[in-house]
Amino acid sequence: MARELFGTDGIRGTANRHPMTCEVALKLGYAAGALFTRGKHRNRVVIGKDTRRSGYMLEPALTAGFVAAGMDVTLLGPLPTPAVAYLTPSLRCDLGVMISASHNPFADNGIKLFGPDGFKLSDDIEAEIERRMVATPALAEGDGLGRVDRLEGAIGRYLEACKSTFPRELTLAGLKVVVDCAHGAAYRVAPKILWELGAEVVEIGTEPTGFNINDGCGSTAPTALRQRVIGEEADLGIALDGDADRVVMVDETGQLVDGDQLIALIARSWHAKDRLHGGGVVCTQMSNLGLERFLGDIGLDTVRTKVGDRYVVEAMRAGNFNVGGEQSGHIILGDYATTGDGLVAALQVMAVMVERARPFSEVTRAFTPLPQRLKNLRVPQRPDMSRPEITRVIAAGEAQLDGHGRLVVRPSGTEPMVRVMVEADDERLLSSVLDEVSAGLRAAI
Repeated sequence: MARELFGTDGIRGTANRHPMTCEVALKLGYAAGALFTRGKHRNRVVIGKDTRRSGYMLEPALTAGFVAAGMDVTLLGPLPTPAVAYLTPSLRCDLGVMISASHNPFADNGIKLFGPDGFKLSDDIEAEIERRMVATPALAEGDGLGRVDRLEGAIGRYLEACKSTFPRELTLAGLKVVVDCAHGAAYRVAPKILWELGAEVVEIGTEPTGFNINDGCGSTAPTALRQRVIGEEADLGIALDGDADRVVMVDETGQLVDGDQLIALIARSWHAKDRLHGGGVVCTQMSNLGLERFLGDIGLDTVRTKVGDRYVVEAMRAGNFNVGGEQSGHIILGDYATTGDGLVAALQVMAVMVERARPFSEVTRAFTPLPQRLKNLRVPQRPDMSRPEITRVIAAGEAQLDGHGRLVVRPSGTEPMVRVMVEADDERLLSSVLDEVSAGLRAAI
């Protein structure tokens, strides 16, 4: 059975509309609970969430489904996605669940699942869950129902795990850091981690209302952070998204530093210390060609995957890589985490800055990116990209580039959009291809 509910990052949609309804969440709890109820021990699932108001709707529905399937449930409350990935194996849970739509607006929500090893589930397992969701649920007998508790110390456990990734011999003392938590899941933990490591911390995006997550703030809207860094004369800024599994940063001049530059910095540092595994890094087809050229110049390989941090992780595990990520700021550091962790990535970048004792702007400009532009085309539903009228438009764009750039056209796995990315050394060629391909796709779709 093919996956229909699950996209590139769990199930996602507008809250209180299919598939983000209590009914779907309940059935998901039934199905995943039955699938992951194994052995004679008390099977347990841990559930975290971000700050969206709809989390109060989906959390009890999921909980009821898991309890009915015979699983004990441990609730974490608002906590970053990587915290759920960390706590799932740490607490010896059989399953981890994060209720979040990541960088999407507050009206959306989503459900992400992690296996007992802390990694996101495979396509095959997600397809099996979907199959079970449309079948008669396998419910526990009355004496086999699960129980529910809340882990009050969840924040402290994750906080210490993050701090342990920062070199013991270093400190953030003397640095003024602005951190934007997007009014999301990291609003309590991120400022505390930075302060305990010695930084002077300026907080923005730390007053969630349930409706303001990612609203003009966070990693997808860093303008406020850039202005605050300049206004505060800070050394750098950190912008997380709603569930804190991605990060972008800002240097002391207010210039944005994206995921590609952060990956380059970490890879070069770890390579110099003989810490980099796999002989290179894993990135997606959206990463800038400048990153690939930079890595090649220092003797490192670049492995590209489909967009989605779960595909990056799969390639990392297959090739024994310990650094990978996406331009958007999903950065996976296999030595420390099983999924993207914005806080851990930021700490590794700041460690390099402290070691080199140079301004952030000098540390983070590893390469000059090729001109790259992205256009999002909103569509009524996910199109069949193999249709001849669509493939002809893409082929014409590639022919126009004639090997002097890259064209990537893909439907979003999290939003009703088709994304068109073009990069080329020639700005005029780039603009021409982007406009013509976008117009052709609009007509075809």
